[in-house]
Amino acid sequence: MSDWLAAIILGLVEGLTEFIPVSSTGHLLLTKAILGLPDEPWNTFIVMIQLGAILAVVALYFGRLWKVLIGLPGKDPSARRFTVSVLLAFLPSAIVGLLFHDFIKTVLFNPTIVCISLIVGGFALIALERWAPKPRSHDAMAFDWKTSLGIGLWQCLSIIPGVSRSGATIVGGLLQGVDKKAAAEFSFFLAIPTMVGAFALDFWESRDLMTADFLPVLGIGFVVSFLSGLVIVKTLIDFVGKHGFAPFAWWRIVVGVIGLALIWTGTL
Repeated sequence: MSDWLAAIILGLVEGLTEFIPVSSTGHLLLTKAILGLPDEPWNTFIVMIQLGAILAVVALYFGRLWKVLIGLPGKDPSARRFTVSVLLAFLPSAIVGLLFHDFIKTVLFNPTIVCISLIVGGFALIALERWAPKPRSHDAMAFDWKTSLGIGLWQCLSIIPGVSRSGATIVGGLLQGVDKKAAAEFSFFLAIPTMVGAFALDFWESRDLMTADFLPVLGIGFVVSFLSGLVIVKTLIDFVGKHGFAPFAWWRIVVGVIGLALIWTGTL
Protein backbone atom coordinates (compact mmCIF):
# COMPACT_ATOMS: atom_id res chain seq x y z
CA MET A 1 0.00 0.00 0.00
CA SER A 2 1.29 3.45 -0.89
CA ASP A 3 2.01 5.88 1.92
CA TRP A 4 -0.50 8.44 0.64
CA LEU A 5 -3.34 5.87 0.65
CA ALA A 6 -2.40 4.77 4.17
CA ALA A 7 -2.41 8.46 5.19
CA ILE A 8 -5.94 8.93 3.80
CA ILE A 9 -7.25 5.83 5.60
CA LEU A 10 -5.68 6.81 8.92
CA GLY A 11 -6.84 10.41 8.49
CA LEU A 12 -10.42 9.22 8.03
CA VAL A 13 -10.21 6.95 11.07
CA GLU A 14 -8.83 9.83 13.15
CA GLY A 15 -11.44 12.38 12.11
CA LEU A 16 -14.33 9.95 12.53
CA THR A 17 -13.27 8.73 15.99
CA GLU A 18 -11.52 11.66 17.74
CA PHE A 19 -14.66 13.19 19.24
CA ILE A 20 -16.70 10.09 20.00
CA PRO A 21 -15.88 7.99 23.08
CA VAL A 22 -14.40 5.04 21.19
CA SER A 23 -10.67 5.96 21.31
CA SER A 24 -9.23 7.43 18.14
CA THR A 25 -5.71 6.33 19.11
CA GLY A 26 -6.91 2.80 19.74
CA HIS A 27 -8.65 2.62 16.36
CA LEU A 28 -5.62 4.15 14.65
CA LEU A 29 -3.22 1.63 16.20
CA LEU A 30 -5.46 -1.29 15.22
CA THR A 31 -5.83 0.10 11.70
CA LYS A 32 -2.06 0.57 11.47
CA ALA A 33 -1.55 -3.06 12.51
CA ILE A 34 -4.14 -4.32 10.00
CA LEU A 35 -2.45 -2.34 7.21
CA GLY A 36 0.92 -3.79 8.22
CA LEU A 37 2.56 -0.40 8.74
CA PRO A 38 5.79 -0.14 10.78
CA ASP A 39 5.80 1.58 14.18
CA GLU A 40 7.84 4.52 12.90
CA PRO A 41 7.12 6.90 11.39
CA TRP A 42 3.47 5.82 11.69
CA ASN A 43 3.15 6.04 15.51
CA THR A 44 4.34 9.63 15.20
CA PHE A 45 1.94 10.17 12.29
CA ILE A 46 -0.95 8.89 14.44
CA VAL A 47 -0.25 11.39 17.23
CA MET A 48 0.34 14.37 14.96
CA ILE A 49 -2.70 14.09 12.66
CA GLN A 50 -4.94 14.43 15.71
CA LEU A 51 -4.31 18.17 15.56
CA GLY A 52 -6.12 18.25 12.21
CA ALA A 53 -9.30 16.95 13.80
CA ILE A 54 -8.93 19.38 16.71
CA LEU A 55 -8.85 22.31 14.30
CA ALA A 56 -12.34 21.24 13.24
CA VAL A 57 -13.52 22.26 16.72
CA VAL A 58 -11.82 25.63 16.37
CA ALA A 59 -13.51 26.17 13.00
CA LEU A 60 -17.01 25.19 14.13
CA TYR A 61 -16.87 26.93 17.53
CA PHE A 62 -14.89 29.91 16.28
CA GLY A 63 -17.56 32.46 17.22
CA ARG A 64 -17.77 31.34 20.85
CA LEU A 65 -14.01 30.92 21.19
CA TRP A 66 -13.37 34.34 19.63
CA LYS A 67 -15.80 35.92 22.09
CA VAL A 68 -13.78 34.40 24.94
CA LEU A 69 -10.50 35.59 23.42
CA ILE A 70 -11.57 39.21 23.01
CA GLY A 71 -13.21 39.15 26.46
CA LEU A 72 -10.00 38.28 28.31
CA PRO A 73 -8.23 41.67 27.93
CA GLY A 74 -11.37 43.39 29.21
CA LYS A 75 -11.53 40.95 32.13
CA ASP A 76 -14.92 39.55 31.14
CA PRO A 77 -15.79 37.26 34.11
CA SER A 78 -17.37 34.56 31.93
CA ALA A 79 -14.42 34.54 29.52
CA ARG A 80 -11.95 34.35 32.39
CA ARG A 81 -13.87 31.57 34.12
CA PHE A 82 -14.05 29.49 30.94
CA THR A 83 -10.33 29.95 30.23
CA VAL A 84 -9.33 28.98 33.77
CA SER A 85 -11.72 26.04 33.58
CA VAL A 86 -10.12 24.63 30.43
CA LEU A 87 -6.57 25.24 31.67
CA LEU A 88 -7.31 23.52 34.99
CA ALA A 89 -8.71 20.51 33.16
CA PHE A 90 -5.72 20.45 30.80
CA LEU A 91 -3.01 20.63 33.47
CA PRO A 92 -3.14 17.05 34.90
CA SER A 93 -2.84 15.31 31.53
CA ALA A 94 -0.12 17.75 30.45
CA ILE A 95 1.99 16.76 33.46
CA VAL A 96 1.34 13.04 32.97
CA GLY A 97 2.04 13.29 29.23
CA LEU A 98 5.38 15.01 29.79
CA LEU A 99 6.46 12.50 32.42
CA PHE A 100 5.43 9.35 30.56
CA HIS A 101 5.68 10.34 26.87
CA ASP A 102 8.30 7.74 25.94
CA PHE A 103 6.64 5.00 28.00
CA ILE A 104 3.29 5.66 26.32
CA LYS A 105 4.69 5.31 22.78
CA THR A 106 7.06 2.41 23.42
CA VAL A 107 4.99 0.28 25.83
CA LEU A 108 1.32 1.28 25.79
CA PHE A 109 1.00 1.53 21.98
CA ASN A 110 0.08 -2.15 22.00
CA PRO A 111 -2.91 -3.77 20.24
CA THR A 112 -3.73 -6.05 23.19
CA ILE A 113 -3.83 -3.12 25.63
CA VAL A 114 -5.99 -1.21 23.14
CA CYS A 115 -8.55 -4.02 22.84
CA ILE A 116 -8.84 -4.61 26.58
CA SER A 117 -9.22 -0.86 27.18
CA LEU A 118 -11.94 -0.64 24.52
CA ILE A 119 -13.94 -3.43 26.16
CA VAL A 120 -13.58 -2.14 29.73
CA GLY A 121 -14.44 1.40 28.65
CA GLY A 122 -17.49 0.16 26.76
CA PHE A 123 -18.94 -1.51 29.84
CA ALA A 124 -18.17 1.62 31.88
CA LEU A 125 -20.19 3.76 29.44
CA ILE A 126 -23.11 1.33 29.59
CA ALA A 127 -23.07 1.48 33.39
CA LEU A 128 -23.02 5.28 33.32
CA GLU A 129 -25.96 5.40 30.94
CA ARG A 130 -27.99 3.64 33.64
CA TRP A 131 -26.58 4.98 36.89
CA ALA A 132 -25.05 8.40 36.20
CA PRO A 133 -25.94 11.12 38.78
CA LYS A 134 -28.75 13.49 37.92
CA PRO A 135 -27.36 16.38 35.80
CA ARG A 136 -26.98 19.72 37.53
CA SER A 137 -24.51 21.45 35.14
CA HIS A 138 -25.74 22.27 31.64
CA ASP A 139 -23.34 24.91 30.27
CA ALA A 140 -19.94 23.66 29.07
CA MET A 141 -18.55 27.19 29.31
CA ALA A 142 -19.56 27.77 32.93
CA PHE A 143 -18.19 24.88 35.02
CA ASP A 144 -16.80 25.59 38.48
CA TRP A 145 -13.12 24.84 39.09
CA LYS A 146 -13.78 21.61 40.98
CA THR A 147 -15.76 20.14 38.09
CA SER A 148 -13.12 21.18 35.57
CA LEU A 149 -10.24 19.79 37.60
CA GLY A 150 -12.12 16.56 38.18
CA ILE A 151 -12.65 16.13 34.44
CA GLY A 152 -8.97 16.85 33.89
CA LEU A 153 -7.98 14.12 36.34
CA TRP A 154 -10.19 11.66 34.50
CA GLN A 155 -8.56 12.67 31.22
CA CYS A 156 -5.25 11.31 32.57
CA LEU A 157 -6.62 7.81 32.01
CA SER A 158 -6.56 8.49 28.28
CA ILE A 159 -2.77 8.10 28.21
CA ILE A 160 -3.68 4.41 27.88
CA PRO A 161 -4.54 3.83 24.19
CA GLY A 162 -8.05 2.46 23.91
CA VAL A 163 -9.41 4.37 26.90
CA SER A 164 -10.37 7.39 24.72
CA ARG A 165 -9.62 10.99 25.61
CA SER A 166 -13.17 12.07 24.86
CA GLY A 167 -14.52 9.00 26.65
CA ALA A 168 -12.51 9.70 29.80
CA THR A 169 -13.53 13.37 29.92
CA ILE A 170 -17.18 12.59 29.22
CA VAL A 171 -17.24 9.93 31.95
CA GLY A 172 -15.58 12.39 34.33
CA GLY A 173 -18.21 14.99 33.49
CA LEU A 174 -21.19 12.64 33.85
CA LEU A 175 -19.96 11.41 37.24
CA GLN A 176 -19.87 15.03 38.44
CA GLY A 177 -23.42 15.81 37.37
CA VAL A 178 -22.75 17.33 33.94
CA ASP A 179 -25.39 16.61 31.31
CA LYS A 180 -24.50 14.70 28.15
CA LYS A 181 -24.44 17.67 25.78
CA ALA A 182 -22.29 19.81 28.08
CA ALA A 183 -19.93 16.89 28.75
CA ALA A 184 -19.44 16.35 25.01
CA GLU A 185 -18.91 20.06 24.31
CA PHE A 186 -16.42 20.49 27.14
CA SER A 187 -14.55 17.49 25.76
CA PHE A 188 -14.34 19.35 22.43
CA PHE A 189 -12.91 22.47 24.09
CA LEU A 190 -10.48 20.53 26.28
CA ALA A 191 -9.18 18.73 23.19
CA ILE A 192 -7.73 21.99 21.84
CA PRO A 193 -4.91 22.59 24.37
CA THR A 194 -4.47 18.86 24.98
CA MET A 195 -3.84 17.92 21.37
CA VAL A 196 -1.88 21.08 20.55
CA GLY A 197 0.42 20.16 23.43
CA ALA A 198 0.68 16.52 22.29
CA PHE A 199 1.43 17.67 18.73
CA ALA A 200 4.16 20.08 19.84
CA LEU A 201 5.80 17.51 22.12
CA ASP A 202 5.74 14.76 19.53
CA PHE A 203 6.95 17.10 16.79
CA TRP A 204 9.97 18.03 18.90
CA GLU A 205 10.68 14.47 20.06
CA SER A 206 10.37 13.15 16.49
CA ARG A 207 11.91 16.07 14.62
CA ASP A 208 14.42 13.76 12.94
CA LEU A 209 11.50 12.07 11.14
CA MET A 210 10.30 15.35 9.62
CA THR A 211 11.83 14.65 6.22
CA ALA A 212 10.82 15.81 2.76
CA ASP A 213 9.23 12.38 2.21
CA PHE A 214 7.30 12.29 5.50
CA LEU A 215 5.89 15.82 5.64
CA PRO A 216 3.64 15.54 2.53
CA VAL A 217 2.21 12.27 3.86
CA LEU A 218 1.60 13.93 7.22
CA GLY A 219 -0.10 16.83 5.42
CA ILE A 220 -2.51 14.46 3.65
CA GLY A 221 -3.50 12.81 6.93
CA PHE A 222 -3.85 16.20 8.58
CA VAL A 223 -6.27 17.53 5.95
CA VAL A 224 -8.35 14.35 5.82
CA SER A 225 -8.67 14.23 9.61
CA PHE A 226 -9.76 17.90 9.64
CA LEU A 227 -12.48 17.39 7.01
CA SER A 228 -13.86 14.20 8.54
CA GLY A 229 -13.67 15.76 12.01
CA LEU A 230 -15.89 18.60 10.79
CA VAL A 231 -18.61 16.12 9.92
CA ILE A 232 -18.50 14.40 13.31
CA VAL A 233 -18.44 17.58 15.41
CA LYS A 234 -21.43 18.94 13.47
CA THR A 235 -23.55 15.84 14.09
CA LEU A 236 -22.37 14.43 17.42
CA ILE A 237 -24.28 16.66 19.82
CA ASP A 238 -27.64 15.92 18.18
CA PHE A 239 -26.85 12.21 18.01
CA VAL A 240 -25.93 12.04 21.70
CA GLY A 241 -29.09 13.96 22.60
CA LYS A 242 -31.23 11.34 20.83
CA HIS A 243 -29.33 8.12 21.47
CA GLY A 244 -26.95 8.73 24.38
CA PHE A 245 -23.57 7.01 24.55
CA ALA A 246 -24.76 3.37 24.48
CA PRO A 247 -24.16 2.90 20.71
CA PHE A 248 -20.54 3.96 21.16
CA ALA A 249 -20.19 1.64 24.17
CA TRP A 250 -21.33 -1.40 22.19
CA TRP A 251 -19.10 -0.38 19.26
CA ARG A 252 -16.11 -0.34 21.63
CA ILE A 253 -16.94 -3.79 22.96
CA VAL A 254 -17.43 -5.32 19.50
CA VAL A 255 -14.20 -3.82 18.12
CA GLY A 256 -12.26 -4.87 21.22
CA VAL A 257 -13.53 -8.46 21.08
CA ILE A 258 -12.81 -8.74 17.35
CA GLY A 259 -9.35 -7.27 17.89
CA LEU A 260 -8.53 -9.77 20.66
CA ALA A 261 -9.77 -12.63 18.48
CA LEU A 262 -7.48 -11.50 15.64
CA ILE A 263 -4.55 -11.23 18.05
CA TRP A 264 -5.12 -14.65 19.62
CA THR A 265 -5.41 -16.32 16.20
CA GLY A 266 -2.23 -14.61 15.01
CA THR A 267 -4.02 -12.63 12.30
CA LEU A 268 -3.18 -9.24 13.84
